[in-house]
Amino acid sequence: MATEIKGPGLFIAQFLGDSAPFDRLDTIADWAAGLGYKALQLPTWDARVIDLALAAESADYAQELQGKLAEKGLAISELSTHLQGQLIAVHPGFAPMFDAFAPDALRGKPEAQRQWAVEQLGHAARASRNLGLTAHATFSGALLWPYVYPWPQRPAGLVEEGFAELARRWRPILDTFDDAGVDVSYELHPGEDLHDGVTFERFLDAVDGHPRANILYDPSHFVLQQLDYLAFIDIYHSRIKCFHVKDAEFRPTGRQGVYGGYSNWADRAGRFRSLGDGQVDFTAIFSKLTQYDFPGWAVLEWECALKDSAVGAAEGAKFIADHVIPVASRSFDDFAASGTDAGFNRRLLGLDGAQ
Repeated sequence: MATEIKGPGLFIAQFLGDSAPFDRLDTIADWAAGLGYKALQLPTWDARVIDLALAAESADYAQELQGKLAEKGLAISELSTHLQGQLIAVHPGFAPMFDAFAPDALRGKPEAQRQWAVEQLGHAARASRNLGLTAHATFSGALLWPYVYPWPQRPAGLVEEGFAELARRWRPILDTFDDAGVDVSYELHPGEDLHDGVTFERFLDAVDGHPRANILYDPSHFVLQQLDYLAFIDIYHSRIKCFHVKDAEFRPTGRQGVYGGYSNWADRAGRFRSLGDGQVDFTAIFSKLTQYDFPGWAVLEWECALKDSAVGAAEGAKFIADHVIPVASRSFDDFAASGTDAGFNRRLLGLDGAQ
């Protein structure tokens, strides 16, 4: 029988703030549990949520953190290093915009930021192990993004060298996660070198099919790219280890399409929406992931150009719960089973006495 998807979970990065209940883990956990969430995905760059280095070093601290959330009826679905993962590979043209992703002392020092990010990913691998987690959410970073749709045309070998360098940077990190028994799940996202199936395959080839190189599946990014997000599951289901439940819509006009014309999010042809307000067929997605025994959590990542975040979170918990499929304990046609008998099967096939 199929595996039942776990959920609902909530990625709390977009909800953390300076006012209660969003300014501390214990209070945001109470709020989330009160909405019906069963797990939190934790952003590891925020010290209010987790001391990442301590969680990597101390199993006692990790268990204490788990215990505090368990008292509220919550698990930890995954840790996230989206910001740190971004710093593993940054094109120099974008480096100043990513300064805020690293400690203030490292501003303007991209190589020091990368080394810090590598250390952070190592902490995340060991912290995940101490927390008993099997998957981790992150970004790949990007060296090639300025050349995704270039003019003039890319010089020969540029893409190959970019992916070779990305692999050189990530391979030791993947090995660290392998030692910890944790899958690295890259969120395939525009702005990252890994943003669709083709780029993921390029990377996978460059790291020799590393077993820890996997995918965080988020259909909203595929709607905005006009990629078949259901066929994607058929192709890559064995590598999908994390799942962000996020809605989106794409409504091109005579003035703009996929690229958005530099418009604000609310004015783009493609924009993120709260669950149920967009075009994503989540009934089909949950069916396919259940069919393929997706082992993880369905985690809401809220990013909507229109709706209030608190309303989106409240609606999202029920939306996910309603889409999780309680898997069957037996086949629907078991009532008509005639048993297993090799001789009977051969008679049905006309093979009795066959040479």
